[in-house]
Amino acid sequence: MQQGTSTSEPINRRERLVDYLSLERNVAIASAAVFLLGLGEELWKKFLPKYLEALGASTPIIGFFGTAEDFFDAVYQYPGGWLADHLGRRRAFLTFIALASAGYLVYFFAPTWPFVFVGLGFAMAWQSMASPAIFAIIGDSLPRERRAMGFTLQSILKRVPIVVAPVIGGTVIASLGVVRGVHAGLLVTLVLAVITALLALRINIRVKVGKEINIRGVWQSFHAALKRLLISDIIIRTCEGLSGVLTILYVTNVQHVSVKRYGALIAIQMITSILVYIPAGKIADRTGRKPFVIATFLSFAIFPVAIVLAPGFGFLVVAFIIGGLREIGEPARKAMIVDFAKENVRARSVGLYYLLRSLSITPAAAIGGLLWQITPQVPFVTAGVIGIIGTLVFAATVEERYAS
Repeated sequence: MQQGTSTSEPINRRERLVDYLSLERNVAIASAAVFLLGLGEELWKKFLPKYLEALGASTPIIGFFGTAEDFFDAVYQYPGGWLADHLGRRRAFLTFIALASAGYLVYFFAPTWPFVFVGLGFAMAWQSMASPAIFAIIGDSLPRERRAMGFTLQSILKRVPIVVAPVIGGTVIASLGVVRGVHAGLLVTLVLAVITALLALRINIRVKVGKEINIRGVWQSFHAALKRLLISDIIIRTCEGLSGVLTILYVTNVQHVSVKRYGALIAIQMITSILVYIPAGKIADRTGRKPFVIATFLSFAIFPVAIVLAPGFGFLVVAFIIGGLREIGEPARKAMIVDFAKENVRARSVGLYYLLRSLSITPAAAIGGLLWQITPQVPFVTAGVIGIIGTLVFAATVEERYAS
């Protein structure tokens, strides 16, 4: 009798944990895929500018590489959603992994910097094309009341590599040199891509295929509340874009914090995000999404202003904790997008949403750079004002009944 109880207790605990974390089989596979390829890419991704430099690229060329990355991130979203809806989730995942792996190989064998641009066109297939498919898998596999928790798991596994892998990659590069170090990271990533593909083969979701619909039809299928969420999201991401790329410059050049201590601030920000994900996702599924999205948008608005107002490192720690709290409502916001999307165009709806958002905010970083020329504080204060506007727009236009 006791033996039976001891055997069943671990199983029951495991089942409760699986249920608590919304670890549905397909969601777990997709989240594991995000973790594995993210772990590989983050070994070398932050060091690509140095890799370009080693291959002969000038500073303007390296800057243009960043612009090209943003461009691909925008324009690949909808095609990724289209493929996920037409090929099915499993075949789409395998396609994205294959394209990204081709990019990694081009990076590895690149004799000069122009080849890295060619590789980027392939490598971005995972980061950008796969995103709508991941959203769709969570929407397909989980009921409405558990989706925020599903996005919580995916978000945590996406960010853990950002904390860990660059440290490992930096150590390897310091030991082997930039070119050989990046090559070592790329080889690890290719191995992880094979493992990820084997995992993706186990995705089993039947996609409902409806009447053929073009991109205009997908836009027309958007719920009115989804369009209003998109507008407020664009305003908030403009707030982020104005100051985001300038944050390291302000903290290190204006506030004279060392790069090493800046790295510690980033770690604090990421750890804060990871810590708030699970409780926020669980509560959002139970009580409604709107308060958490408002909290996220407010954190976006306060973060750049908090940086400018910080008189010392201790206050910067507080500012970066606020920066970490920007993620408190991200699972809820993502769940809202999936909730509003029609089932037969779910992946395309996510892709179109992010295509429009990314294209709309593209000029923000350049505008922030121009505002910096007035005084370094101007883009941060401007970002804060715009963030408050975006928060108010969301609070006023997206009704609670659509956000629960």
